[in-house]
Amino acid sequence: MSDDAMIEALPREPRGKGGARALRREGRTPAIVYGGEGEPLSVSLDYNVLERELGRRGFFARLYDLKVNGDVIRVLPRDVQVHPVTDAPIHVDFIRYVAGATLAVSVGVRFDGQEECEGLKRGGVLNIVRHEVELLCPLEAIPEFLVANVAGCEIGDSIHISHIDLPEGVTPTITDRDFTVATIAAPTIIVEPVEEEEGEEGEELEDGEEAPEGDDEAAPASDGEES
Repeated sequence: MSDDAMIEALPREPRGKGGARALRREGRTPAIVYGGEGEPLSVSLDYNVLERELGRRGFFARLYDLKVNGDVIRVLPRDVQVHPVTDAPIHVDFIRYVAGATLAVSVGVRFDGQEECEGLKRGGVLNIVRHEVELLCPLEAIPEFLVANVAGCEIGDSIHISHIDLPEGVTPTITDRDFTVATIAAPTIIVEPVEEEEGEEGEELEDGEEAPEGDDEAAPASDGEES
């Protein structure tokens, strides 16, 4: 679990799309807190603060303390809606922290040991099958990222979920197979077309160049030449 962080939030009255647009013009992003024993709570966040937190690794694996009118609510980011054109965050969903609760969370995979991977040294390619893995985690034990070590792997080797160490109490949501996370694939060889070399059969002779001996066509005899 990555470090907790504090975010200042302001309460807001749900006022539909018009109210949300007005908040964004003021440099704030609408958000909602739900789950647990409390009622859903509508708040707004400073846009620049939200952008900073989104830029940090493990945003969806980090518990936050939302400070709202002096009260502190511990939450976990659950979803971020973005603008379809600019990708700017336009709404955030938080879920209240409940001790002992578990949640399905997608956690990114980091691939270490690439410098020591024999298959990559020989021209192989790291083929990432899953950039993220969905895990069932206690809220207190959500990993910031998973680490897959490819050191020593050869071309044709596969990295399965069983090769990755998971924190205690954390399990994949897929339990019926040892699924593949990445492979070391063989390099793709592209064959370039071979250009015809000069002097190949069928090329015309240059001016002044003599025909080779044994040419099938003989030169015609001149008029008046003795037989």
